[in-house]
Amino acid sequence: MDQQYATYVKVSPLQLGVAFVVVFVVGFLLGNQITVIQAQTSPSSETSLLAPVRQAYDIIQRDYIAEVDDDVLIDGALSGMIAALDDLYSGYLNRDANQRFSQSLSGDMEGIGATIRTVPETGEIEVVNTLPETPAREAGVQAGDIFYAVDGEDVQGFDQMELLPLVRGPAGTPVTITFLRGDDLVDITIVRARFEVPSVDYELLDGDIAYVYLLDFSARSRRQLDEAFETLDVNNRAGLVLDLRGNPGGLLSSAVEVTSAFVEEGVILYELFGDGTERIFEADGSYFGLDVPIVLLVDQTSASASELLAGALQDNGLATVVGDVTFGKGTVQVINQLSNGGGLRLTIAEWLTPNRNSIEAVGIQPDIAVPITEDFDFERDGDIQLQAAIDLLLIADGVQAAEASAP
Repeated sequence: MDQQYATYVKVSPLQLGVAFVVVFVVGFLLGNQITVIQAQTSPSSETSLLAPVRQAYDIIQRDYIAEVDDDVLIDGALSGMIAALDDLYSGYLNRDANQRFSQSLSGDMEGIGATIRTVPETGEIEVVNTLPETPAREAGVQAGDIFYAVDGEDVQGFDQMELLPLVRGPAGTPVTITFLRGDDLVDITIVRARFEVPSVDYELLDGDIAYVYLLDFSARSRRQLDEAFETLDVNNRAGLVLDLRGNPGGLLSSAVEVTSAFVEEGVILYELFGDGTERIFEADGSYFGLDVPIVLLVDQTSASASELLAGALQDNGLATVVGDVTFGKGTVQVINQLSNGGGLRLTIAEWLTPNRNSIEAVGIQPDIAVPITEDFDFERDGDIQLQAAIDLLLIADGVQAAEASAP
């Protein structure tokens, strides 16, 4: 998950002679669990343990056949160190990638407008969805497209931190992306643009049902969610459908804020650290006062902060979860800002639902399973998950109406 949650983390020195600041940052395009804290470490003296690293650096600079830039060697060493952890959610961002990533925290972005995830089974990076009125959607990028090459550079085997700097770029500049779509390679040239990343979309459905689609968990999400509830006059409707399908996560602080709209009091999640300590997150007192039946829609791409919200509402009996088993992202990352301008993204904790259930690699099991099979066609079959949610709320509304009219 990703956003600011002020939590204390013990940080070990990197012992590379660099100081760094621990910062939890937004990672809504990556589906990370992230908090924002700051902790300063002091440079440490080189030890015998790190002597081979220094020796290798000196040998390369002295004897290698070609001149090598210092930054290239340092970036390579840091990337290799993180890769050795064999952790899907940890990674190194070089200076340029880290700067672009930090700029995305504002909610404004320059790029193509697609959210992505790493497929655990293959390591491939696929498109989860495209944002409304963005270059990616207008160019025909589709959910499920796999990144194969960017401007002719093979990106198979890249992690998200390596891919993002190639895809993002200044507004008005073109980028040609080769996607693997099924068994076919598809070249799409996209002109990047500057756009505001929306968090919430909403409408009133037939049957007097309020529908809210939460795209991610950013700093703007709770404000936009409250605005949607007020505009829809949600408490005077037959029910609420909150759609988290395709939502890859976002800021942890945002997840706590959003969940607090539904949970009046009590635990939202537990965070467990490697040293056995834990931190408890409770509702922040900003309960919206919802008094209508709620259906939460999830699918296999609902991850991280989405799963936190689903788990909290499910454990507290506040919503009926409908759809497919969620992604299963139950860990927390921090971004360590390095002195070379780069960033070290590191898994530092696991989180549990209010009933102390771990969702890592398991996901949230829906109360009512409505899976989408590989041969499913939305144009042919319609949105069966949304229809299931509507039917459930209409039944609940009918029962309530009957009870209200009974003598």
